[in-house]
Amino acid sequence: MRGVSLQVTSLLLLLALWTLIALMTQTETLPTPWQVFLRIGGELNRGDLLSHCLITLGRVAAAFILAMAVGSAIGLYLGLHKTADRFFDPWLLVMLNLPALVVIILCYLWIGLNEVAAVLAVALNKIPNVAVTLREGAKALDRDLLEMARCYRLSRSTTLKAVIWPQLTPFIAAAARSGLALVWKIVLVVELLGRSNGVGFQLHLYFQLFDVTGILAYSLAFIVIIWGIEQGLIRPWERRVNRWRDA
Repeated sequence: MRGVSLQVTSLLLLLALWTLIALMTQTETLPTPWQVFLRIGGELNRGDLLSHCLITLGRVAAAFILAMAVGSAIGLYLGLHKTADRFFDPWLLVMLNLPALVVIILCYLWIGLNEVAAVLAVALNKIPNVAVTLREGAKALDRDLLEMARCYRLSRSTTLKAVIWPQLTPFIAAAARSGLALVWKIVLVVELLGRSNGVGFQLHLYFQLFDVTGILAYSLAFIVIIWGIEQGLIRPWERRVNRWRDA
């Protein structure tokens, strides 16, 4: 309860600071919080905000699931096989340092301005980060437990579920948490460059109109959605799967 109170106090302080700066500057480039909230209400009444947020959320979900699935498989394999890790490490290094903008542009040029290219571009930017995180998790696995699983001739699926998965949970949670924050930001760039709907498209539109209130309204609304997913899904899941550590 105390933690919630601290978070609420922190948010109220942030709003107060925002209000103070906006009132002191008296400029159109920094609207007050209530102006942004009124704009959010207006966009919701028209249905535009909800529609664009749902479209963006769908792209975020597709890219996130693809990146987590592929990245986790790659990371687990590299973490358990030293030779493969040494061979493919330069590949990961290249992908990690390849700018997201370059990947997005190449996907649009090679595949076309469509949903497949949009989702794939975002996933390709996140897969290396997930792979590196899970690779470190695989390297940190308890080798005695793995040896015990081999001695008892456990199947691969049982070993993965009962031995490997519980130990990888903190690394998966870390990859998921950072991945969600990264994926939705890249999705906005993808939408800005090559989509005709979504939050990123709306931000581009309001940028052309020099409508700062609209930009902040859409940004704040989607931040709240991502925060809700973090608090309502990822953190409860992390606490549940880590319950065995406190037993």
